[in-house]
Amino acid sequence: MEHTRDHIYGHACDMVTPAPQRSLRAADTMTATRLHRFDMHAFHAALDAARQAKRLSWAELAAQINRPFEGTTSIPIHPTTLRDTLAKRSVTSAVVLQALAWLGRAPESFLVNPPGFPEGPLPEHRPGYVLRFDTRALHAGLNAQREARGLNWTQVAAELPGFTPSMLTKLAAGPLIGFPRVMLVTQWLGRPAADFVRMRAQ
Repeated sequence: MEHTRDHIYGHACDMVTPAPQRSLRAADTMTATRLHRFDMHAFHAALDAARQAKRLSWAELAAQINRPFEGTTSIPIHPTTLRDTLAKRSVTSAVVLQALAWLGRAPESFLVNPPGFPEGPLPEHRPGYVLRFDTRALHAGLNAQREARGLNWTQVAAELPGFTPSMLTKLAAGPLIGFPRVMLVTQWLGRPAADFVRMRAQ
């Protein structure tokens, strides 16, 4: 695995080049070549800048972000979760998605040096709903591309830093997935993250 700065998670590399797979055909190299880091520092800085511009405390920011899904069974986002985002190696995707919706930003807007990667707006945030990744849909997309390219799950995991084969196959059961890791999967699929985001009542 070749990295162009540091590691992918603790203030990671700008780009990650997966280890070459002997079974890959030449036509596959565009998909498997480069994955770009979701910049958690830039995301937190944008959130903090918008908070300060609106003269909000972290508690007031959390209240605004939580407002669309008030009255649902979803656990409200705590102010310290937003404030201390950079202290965590992985942040629950629902937290980041709600914050991105509040910012009006697409997830891809925080990729480091994205070379024209497809960017899509998140679903319109309706009252009573929370934005979540459909991990079953992510698994279906991974499996379809895996079969099309003639790869096994071990080979797919080798192209996705931080993932093991079992982590990928277990996505079929619909578990939660965190940032920044999830953005590697959507890039590997060559699709905007918004394609896999759904509005849930809980």
